[in-house]
Amino acid sequence: MILSKVKNSVKEPRITLVGAGPGDPDLISLKGVKALNDADVVLYDALVNQALLNHAPQKAIKIFVGKNSGDESFSQDAVNKLMIDYALNYGHVVRLKSGDPFVFARGFEEVDFAESYNVQTEIIPGISSATGVPGLHKIPMIYGKLSESFWVLTGTNASGEISPDLVGAAKSAATVVVLMGIERIAEIAAIFQQEGKNKLPVAVIQNGSTAEENVVVGIVDTIAELIEEKKIVSPALLVFGNVVSLHPLFSPIRNFYHLLAQE
Repeated sequence: MILSKVKNSVKEPRITLVGAGPGDPDLISLKGVKALNDADVVLYDALVNQALLNHAPQKAIKIFVGKNSGDESFSQDAVNKLMIDYALNYGHVVRLKSGDPFVFARGFEEVDFAESYNVQTEIIPGISSATGVPGLHKIPMIYGKLSESFWVLTGTNASGEISPDLVGAAKSAATVVVLMGIERIAEIAAIFQQEGKNKLPVAVIQNGSTAEENVVVGIVDTIAELIEEKKIVSPALLVFGNVVSLHPLFSPIRNFYHLLAQE
């Protein structure tokens, strides 16, 4: 009889992947907040604003499973197993991931693993930093004749090498957003220089949407130097494209080159 009571007290195991957005806790979706309200366990990443944990019940278990720069303490395999263990033992696990779970966040791998154990899953999208952070600075992905499309890429691939897709992106007239690429900025800028885009506008946004946000705007030829001068470090994203010229910080640069052209 006691065993029956214990069994019935455990909820049906399920896992909800929730996109926390780019950093500002107010940018999570209402559906994401509702999922947190109902969580028995929350597994959250390094870039998730911890203020979001206040939406979970006080009795909910809250566990940090993120990776800081250079820290491999939580492998993807370990996170996958934790999700299943907690779901089977406690019920509803909310996997809280920064940005959007399906934009360079390995969300599909986690869902696929959970479903291999027949655990019910749900996806709640979030605002990706790739589009949301530039948007907060009034940098559109697409605008008039400046850009008709956009690319979102990671700076390096799984082997730690510069993504070969950057070459194709640099050849295009699209807006190019590069995530996780600031440590390789000199090499990335060189790819655009090889395409003759030395004066293409570039924005670098560190800690987008948070109180620690820092923004630098320049051109391909100078962006690596500006990043070093302003001491910009990860997490930061790069935006290459003519749409960056719409940012107010680009006006002095435009005026400078206009004066040079008149001399």
